[in-house]
Amino acid sequence: MENIIENNEVKNAAENGALKEASAKTAVQKQPVSKTRTMVQIAMLGAVAAVLMFLEFPAPFLAPPFYKIDFSELPVLIGGFAMGPVAGVVIEAIKIALHLLFKGTQTAFVGELGNFIMGCALVVPAALIYKFHKTRRMALVSLIIGVIVTSVVSVFVNAYMLLPAYGAAFHLPMEVIIGMGQAIHPSINSVMGFCLLTVLPFNLFKGVLSLVVTMLVYKHIRKILK
Repeated sequence: MENIIENNEVKNAAENGALKEASAKTAVQKQPVSKTRTMVQIAMLGAVAAVLMFLEFPAPFLAPPFYKIDFSELPVLIGGFAMGPVAGVVIEAIKIALHLLFKGTQTAFVGELGNFIMGCALVVPAALIYKFHKTRRMALVSLIIGVIVTSVVSVFVNAYMLLPAYGAAFHLPMEVIIGMGQAIHPSINSVMGFCLLTVLPFNLFKGVLSLVVTMLVYKHIRKILK
């Protein structure tokens, strides 16, 4: 009787060991497939974002015409929500690279650099918060925080980096750029005033548009990305 029990225990242990080994092999086999799927999804979303970046339009009631609105951050946010903030940054980089490849630059790379920085400032906090709190309410909260962060960042990045670089690239004195802002807000009399009264509302408006569209479509698209 004891021998039968021992034999059964040995048999069960062997079966459990075989099951664990099979599960481990299956996990190892699935891992490359999962990584490949993620890479394909990132590349596809980057391509879609690049196409959307071509469909840009000015907002002359908010900022000078060299500031353009587009919906290219939508695939970036969707990818960030589905795959995390690092994936969002990679999608943003692919978007910029493809845009430069097919269209080149009309701003001496200043606009593309600004687009990349603002896109990352939007997607990183939003995707990071959503990663740990995956509810519809927190998706909205994370997007609101992302919009606030990118809008604040836009003021300082434009004032101290992008606008001086743009002026230097096209030999435009800062007074000329400030004058463009005065055509919208006569009270503007400095670079910081330009950024606070044109760049800030522009990025808030653009961010809110991205927020609304993302909230409308993400619920449907996330099923495809699972």
